[in-house]
Amino acid sequence: MADMMWAGRFSKQVDEKVNAFNSSIAFDGRMYRHDIHGSIAHAAMLGECGIISKEDSLEIMAGLEKILDDIDNGRLELDPNAEDIHMFVEAELTKRLGDVGKRLHTSRSRNDQVAVDLRLYLRDEIKEISGLVDELINTIINIAKEHTETVMPGYTHLQRAQPVTFAHHLMAYVWMLLRDLDRLNDVSKRMNYCPLGCGALAGTTYKTDRFYTSEQLGFIAPMQNSLDGVSDRDYCIELNCTLSLIMTHLSRFSEEIILWSSWEFKFIELDDAFATGSSIMPQKKNPDVTELIRGKTGRVNGDLITLLTMMKGLPLAYNKDMQEDKEAIFDAVDNVKLCVRTFTPMLATMRVIKENMRNAAAKGFINATDCADYLVKKGMPFRDAYKITGTLVAVCIEKNLTLETLPLDEYKRMTDLFTDDVYHAISLDTCVRERKSYGAPSPEAVIKQIQEAKDCLSKINE
Repeated sequence: MADMMWAGRFSKQVDEKVNAFNSSIAFDGRMYRHDIHGSIAHAAMLGECGIISKEDSLEIMAGLEKILDDIDNGRLELDPNAEDIHMFVEAELTKRLGDVGKRLHTSRSRNDQVAVDLRLYLRDEIKEISGLVDELINTIINIAKEHTETVMPGYTHLQRAQPVTFAHHLMAYVWMLLRDLDRLNDVSKRMNYCPLGCGALAGTTYKTDRFYTSEQLGFIAPMQNSLDGVSDRDYCIELNCTLSLIMTHLSRFSEEIILWSSWEFKFIELDDAFATGSSIMPQKKNPDVTELIRGKTGRVNGDLITLLTMMKGLPLAYNKDMQEDKEAIFDAVDNVKLCVRTFTPMLATMRVIKENMRNAAAKGFINATDCADYLVKKGMPFRDAYKITGTLVAVCIEKNLTLETLPLDEYKRMTDLFTDDVYHAISLDTCVRERKSYGAPSPEAVIKQIQEAKDCLSKINE
């Protein structure tokens, strides 16, 4: 086995089992493009500052570009025996350029190198995830537009509570996801500072230009403290927090899809392309996509706990524990992308069964509050109206009736404030249509809400 780049201090080879234990290329190899871009910026800075000759700088940059092209096109494979992606690229460059390649690592450490690679990589991943969440939001909005008058029961404690519309219910998830999208933008801004040039922990004695490399790599500015630059992973934790919230929202939505697609609800039916069957029960149509999303939410939350636990006891600056950051955040990123990519077309292709939603809304006395409000509008204190309506519900249950079918005589036994117009006041259509307060489920209010959500999405994407 070839000597490690850092082997000068040691009198014998590291045990092969330690090499395997120490190696990270199996998972950090995915950052090869970002590692090479960071090295190109570093080589350019070395040349600009006269730390190495312009000729060597240009030769290194060209060599790195060629390595990138060879990896992209399959002419060069990552060596699984390499310690990490940084050492692989540097070793390959040295193999191709000789002593010139050995000059690349002047005035930097793998500590600041991995820090900049990870920020560059996650910056790109955030853009991709934001695009996927944006697509999901638009998909939900498009479905909501079609169902501003589709009446369904709203629930608390999973008990029928008050009438809403399907559009109103869907828009609740739009606002959750808009906040998630905003959080992704915030994370991206906060992490967009460059650690390159922080060295191992204490900067360097060379006259480098960290503002140059920061600008070349599209960062806002260099990180202000070299210790912080190499030992900070709060951006990974903050991103994982946001990813956990995205998964939590997907998981809640998934739970409702699971309920709605059951025979007990039958509010929606999933397209055959997004459901599976049973190996023994031929009648089954299982919502496996949504069940997997519920399960993967626990996995992404577990990644967050890994990162928090990894960092909680580390003294400054870099510690090898921090190698564990990548597998956790990569797993969270991968699973969020996988789930959103699958969830969006599943929603877009599901069939909404309007009549079942309305039939469910017609049961369960979900217009009882409206009955009480009817009396309040005629001058009765709310608590008295509440008690009378509760008594009427009990009468309906005893006689197997609903508030809509309860005779007017029964109403008048409670108070003469009830007249024929009570039946209009407690009809489902009236109950929904008259809920016009800001953010409420009336078609008029939801149409305004949809437009506000679209405006909010445009503003976030500016």
